[in-house]
Amino acid sequence: MNNVRSFRERKGLSQFALAKEIGVARQTINLIENNKYNPSLDLCIKLAKRLNTDLNELFWEEKTDEK
Repeated sequence: MNNVRSFRERKGLSQFALAKEIGVARQTINLIENNKYNPSLDLCIKLAKRLNTDLNELFWEEKTDEK
């Protein structure tokens, strides 16, 4: 699970617009948002910079203890 879609939507960007700005295909953004593609560190950094956040906020899933 990642937060790419929510950050992208908060910025009012379409998948196409975000993809164009960071130099990837729209399908790449779709795959990342649906957890079907693990982006390179370089791509993660580009996404975080464009979405004005850090890697932890964008990709870290905090797990809760379930008992």
